[in-house]
Amino acid sequence: MSELLVEQLIRIFEKANRNFLQSDCELLISKVSERTLCGALMIHLHEIIKGSEFHEYKIDVEYNRNKNGKVKTYVKTITGPNDIFVKINCDLIVHSRGSKIDQDNLIAIEMKKSNRKQEEKDSDRSRLIALTKDSYDGIWPGDGKTLPEHVCRYGLGVFYEIDYKDRVILIEYYKKGNKFKGYEINY
Repeated sequence: MSELLVEQLIRIFEKANRNFLQSDCELLISKVSERTLCGALMIHLHEIIKGSEFHEYKIDVEYNRNKNGKVKTYVKTITGPNDIFVKINCDLIVHSRGSKIDQDNLIAIEMKKSNRKQEEKDSDRSRLIALTKDSYDGIWPGDGKTLPEHVCRYGLGVFYEIDYKDRVILIEYYKKGNKFKGYEINY
């Protein structure tokens, strides 16, 4: 995963987020559900993506399939504690739905309201760490033909926490299994 790709993905996310805050701020003010907020942000991400070099990628809310959308045995999973497979149902993702083997997954976004339990926030952060790792078993075939058994290699992970009381959004960025940047913005 190149630094250039990560920088491109950050620019895409930040532009979509600016557009979201400018046109849909009333959703934040009215304190709607995370799912509604993700749906609105998805629309802005779609508009930015369709005019970029990533125009073939899709933006989905709570997508839970892998390998070209096949059901059951191909549900997106990661390896959790004690090597137990955990099904992934990320709040918002930008991916190729399995059509681009070399870089299927671009952005994973987990959104939380600040009044949620700390364990829920920590779980989302752990998920972003896992999703942005290059692999789970240290092996990535990179042969252009095979997707990994468990979902990984998101170029960018975004933790998005909304504090309705103080009207602040905390944004944290993850890449290669690590948090590398965080900041707050007022709305």
